[in-house]
Amino acid sequence: MRVRVEGESMRPALEPGDWLLVRRGAAVHPGDLVVARLPGDPDRLIVKRAQWRSEDGWWLESDNQRASGRRDSWDFGPVSDIVGRVVLRYWPLVRGRR
Repeated sequence: MRVRVEGESMRPALEPGDWLLVRRGAAVHPGDLVVARLPGDPDRLIVKRAQWRSEDGWWLESDNQRASGRRDSWDFGPVSDIVGRVVLRYWPLVRGRR
């Protein structure tokens, strides 16, 4: 599946407007970027870094903890509804310098 990044919570790894290729149901390991359903709003997807797995699900964190509007496992706890693992950022092909 394809996913477009919104917000700044995954900077510097991902930028707003990046497009990702996500493999549904792929095995997840600590450090992987994943797409999950937002707890409390299952129609909304989030992109986060998987930190560790507990019996309740994966602990997911933002790379940029200072981003405004950032929400991750520090806010809602472990997440069990992982949609897939990010395998590729395919757009833009080259990023400009900031």
